[in-house]
Amino acid sequence: MKSVRINIHGTVQGVGFRPFVYRLANELNIKGWIVNSSEGVTIEAEGIEKNINDFLLKLREEKPVNSSITSFSFIDSSVKYFQLFEIRQSSNSQKKTALILPDIAACKDCEEEIFNPEDRRYLYPFTNCTNCGPRFSIIEAIPYDRANTTMREFEMCDKCKAEYENPFDRRFHAEPIACPDCGPQVTFYDNEKNLISERHEAIVKAAQFIREGKIVAVKGLGGFQLLADASNEKAIKTLRERKHREEKPLAMMFPSLENVKDFCEVNSEEEKLLCSAHAPIVLLRKKENNFIAKSIAPENNYYGVMLPYTPLHKILLEVLDTPIAATSGNISDEPICIDNDEAFEKLGGIADYFLVHNRKIVRQVDDSVARIVKGKPFMIRRARGFAPYPVITDSEVPPAIAAGGHLKNTVAISSGKNIFISQHIGDLDTKEAFGAFKKIIHDFQNLYAVKPGTVISDLHPDYVSTKFAEKLGLNHFQVQHHYAHMLSCIAENKIEGEVLGICWDGTGFGTDGNIWGGEFLKVNEDKFERFAHLKYFPLPGGEKAINEIWRTGVSLLSSVQSKEEVKNYYSKHDADTILNLIEKKINSPLTSSMGRLFDGISSIINLTQYSSYEGQAAMQLENIVDVNSEERYEFELIKSQKNNFDIEWRNVIKEVFFDLKNGILKETISSKFHNALVDLILKVCNLSGMQQIALSGGCFQNKFLLEKSIDMLTNNGYKVYWQSEIPINDGGISLGQMMYYNFLNKNRK
Repeated sequence: MKSVRINIHGTVQGVGFRPFVYRLANELNIKGWIVNSSEGVTIEAEGIEKNINDFLLKLREEKPVNSSITSFSFIDSSVKYFQLFEIRQSSNSQKKTALILPDIAACKDCEEEIFNPEDRRYLYPFTNCTNCGPRFSIIEAIPYDRANTTMREFEMCDKCKAEYENPFDRRFHAEPIACPDCGPQVTFYDNEKNLISERHEAIVKAAQFIREGKIVAVKGLGGFQLLADASNEKAIKTLRERKHREEKPLAMMFPSLENVKDFCEVNSEEEKLLCSAHAPIVLLRKKENNFIAKSIAPENNYYGVMLPYTPLHKILLEVLDTPIAATSGNISDEPICIDNDEAFEKLGGIADYFLVHNRKIVRQVDDSVARIVKGKPFMIRRARGFAPYPVITDSEVPPAIAAGGHLKNTVAISSGKNIFISQHIGDLDTKEAFGAFKKIIHDFQNLYAVKPGTVISDLHPDYVSTKFAEKLGLNHFQVQHHYAHMLSCIAENKIEGEVLGICWDGTGFGTDGNIWGGEFLKVNEDKFERFAHLKYFPLPGGEKAINEIWRTGVSLLSSVQSKEEVKNYYSKHDADTILNLIEKKINSPLTSSMGRLFDGISSIINLTQYSSYEGQAAMQLENIVDVNSEERYEFELIKSQKNNFDIEWRNVIKEVFFDLKNGILKETISSKFHNALVDLILKVCNLSGMQQIALSGGCFQNKFLLEKSIDMLTNNGYKVYWQSEIPINDGGISLGQMMYYNFLNKNRK
């Protein structure tokens, strides 16, 4: 006889791990017990030595599909001659490091049940099992037990209880287990809170009104969504007007994969991602069609597409049998609504009707957004289905908070070797967004029982997140924005040694007080050196130029053309005032931003003069690229007195304007600009003498630019890294800030 005590850390709660272990123990005639703890699971197992060895092997090799093991250890213990193998009541130690599973899309087994008229969960919109359903959005404390979730308000009926207590049942210890007799229910109201219908009839009514062109607010998994018929131009325009979302593309939900393929190009990797348990919004290339409303994704080659991921969505889309717009249930720039009363108050002026339910949501969790880059998923917005999976470091990080940036904010908290990165919070421009930011920090501290002694923030003195960090009264470190971007990429890819980091984005406060954004940085853990950057140019009006991009166009063009030429070209705008601002250096901060260079060129070729959402002009410039063109402009590299390089862009602007005046197509100009950027990357890398190249920053959300840069560098013998699991945009800043603190801590030892 042999006896072992096994400790397993990782995603092992809420994924059917205990029933898997129970069945495996019975199969191998192993006696003992298993228990959930705040760190993972602990197993006491005894049996003949061969069976124990098989047990240890199969625990790792045959674990449930949604589980993951980050630490597996065992020691010999004394034989106690247990009579059976049992699942014991969860323990609650002080150190809370168990990994909470994200909310998971409904599995095939549950889907079959909800559409089977003979099943007791037929058309029940809260059907789930150990392999699917809500997790992160309903949990209030670790360990993941029903008493620690919002499902504790619903007492299980006898049938559900029998399933819950049967280790051989698919719903054994499925904490959100429910059925029509004992679980949550949906109800349907108009926007004045008048009850219209309940239960399945509520879903039928919602579908009916969507077909009629109405906007329906639906309480989903991690918050409310606003739904409208995607083929109804009038309904989509009404949704945009009421939500104050002028041109930013709206996501869509399709009834089936086959339906998606009617309107989008879908390769095998995109199909796999769409149908995965994560079920994010996936960016897919459009097919020409006259069915989807043009205003869903104007001036864009891609649709944001998702499949129904909850039973409620599956039932609704089955009734509708048509694609719907499905956008966040919020007023622009505010967090999504999660509470019924809050939704009626805030969305009453947007939605005509409300499909709600009585299962509480603990925290808002937006839909994740991803695309496929170089054959693998590439995260743009990390939330439902992915958060709060951690990044695991090679050493323990003392408890700390990373406050992130200002746009696309996420926060991070360290616990042991885990860095837990929050779901997408968004831009911190409103009081409500800042409130959500503070709530999530407090939430994470409670969830993981972390008492941080340190906070890390951005270098920008005016960021809301920086000001918050300063007032906490903790040890406070600040990290330069683009350096944090590179550390985030280094952390995800576990890069060792010195790296040349290429960080291109819109805005980041530099160590010289200027606005950076077109950077080549030599990075080595806890320090960086600026190797090359775009030559500075004025940004007249400061932040105003981000939306009124003609200001940047005037600034760039005035560097290569006469004042009269610029005023004549921008005759529809007040170019004279802008030129005076630049000349007198009034409210015209200097920037090296690649994002603003994209804006300026979009303006100069008159692609657009205004940007209603971040990155709009750059996206439009990418959308018209001729992927087969190899023509290019050429940037000049000028060695500075500091022994680094200024990237001269004026010759590019001059040639862009020359081409435009000579009737060269905008598509050709865009291609020549993009190809010039790829050529620039290779030139600087060749000068750097470094072999490891890391790409980060929002400009690399441009798929053409990113993939062509990767190919060019790889073909020239460089080892290239980029972010996939953590956003390459500012959603990854909090991880980079935490990694800076991790390096500082390691170097102190």
